[in-house]
Amino acid sequence: MQFCENIHPNWIEKFKTFEQVRKQLHAHPELAFEEHLTAQTVASQLKSFGYVVTQGVGGTGVVGQLKKGSGTACLGLRADMDALPIQENNDFAWASQHPGRMHACGHDGHTATLLAAAKVIAEDLEFSGTLNLIFQPAEEGAGGALKMIEDGLFERFECDSIFALHNMPGIKAGHFSFKSGSAMASSDNVRVLITGKGGHGAMPHSAQDPIVAASAIVMALQTIVSRNVDPMQCAVITVGSIHAGSANNVIAQTCELQLSVRALDPKVRSHLKARIMGLIEAQSQSFGVGAQVDWTDGYAVLVNSSSETQFAKHLALEVFGSECVVSDPPALTASEDFAFMLERVPGCYFLVGNGESGEHGSCMVHNPGYDFNDEIIVPGATFWVKLVEAYLK
Repeated sequence: MQFCENIHPNWIEKFKTFEQVRKQLHAHPELAFEEHLTAQTVASQLKSFGYVVTQGVGGTGVVGQLKKGSGTACLGLRADMDALPIQENNDFAWASQHPGRMHACGHDGHTATLLAAAKVIAEDLEFSGTLNLIFQPAEEGAGGALKMIEDGLFERFECDSIFALHNMPGIKAGHFSFKSGSAMASSDNVRVLITGKGGHGAMPHSAQDPIVAASAIVMALQTIVSRNVDPMQCAVITVGSIHAGSANNVIAQTCELQLSVRALDPKVRSHLKARIMGLIEAQSQSFGVGAQVDWTDGYAVLVNSSSETQFAKHLALEVFGSECVVSDPPALTASEDFAFMLERVPGCYFLVGNGESGEHGSCMVHNPGYDFNDEIIVPGATFWVKLVEAYLK
């Protein structure tokens, strides 16, 4: 990569040794709150570098703490560790050895990158303050960040600011992207059970058809985004699942819908919930059926604080140059539970390119053919080292 010339050669050599760690993690993926081998690998590495290590934070989370000098500033860096329940469709040597689960989002790379930085920080960096390296379990929908917070993460390991990175296919490998304010959407899960009156398909007048009611609800839901949300705001209502019936001549008793609801503003999020609940109630009444709505609040809107985002962006510009930094990109409608950490501590969640179309690593995350691009360990780890150096002067 063209910017490697700005990185100390000894650092590059050390960083590259963690490609093997990344591949080991990839070959042995572990799902949410089952990251026992991964956590042990992380803890063992950190201890060998001289960090004070605490395991079992929020279940399988690991925190490595390093103090130098007399400074009072406290910095947190976070990496996620869990894999996804996806069958891998790759044939390289480090492909998952465990059927039905794989590192399809690059958390193996995030963990290896932070470990690579941890080694250089401990061995080569002079700073004054406290560094907390947070290795989080269960980011993929299970809310591992909340579990760590509930387990006293920020009371036990004080942080003045906190940062996290995520690889992103579609962005040139090793390029950085920073966005202040709302950067990723909230994500709520909704299950709707519509109960009618089953009957014979030839005599619909003697039944109350939940499928017809569900169809009307699905269509009516589309009007919320188009007619109830400010066109300048972002909102998504996706009906991802409909299940009902078993035969063409039988009117089902029930029909189940499953929705994904996303927003980039907390007020829009609340408005979506109110409108969805009201619309389902009104539509079900109009068709003479019952509707039970189970609403599960998911991840919050991820909001990057302005000062930390500007700090990180200017540092990346200084280290890598303007050609490698994207400022103020569009927000993402995907979700991330680092949002909960940012509700407690100011900070920044930023992206590092995993590769453009046609490059290694260009396959989108959550795809059976995805793989983390090991080339971005060097710039990612370099940025972490430089961030610690600049923040904990």
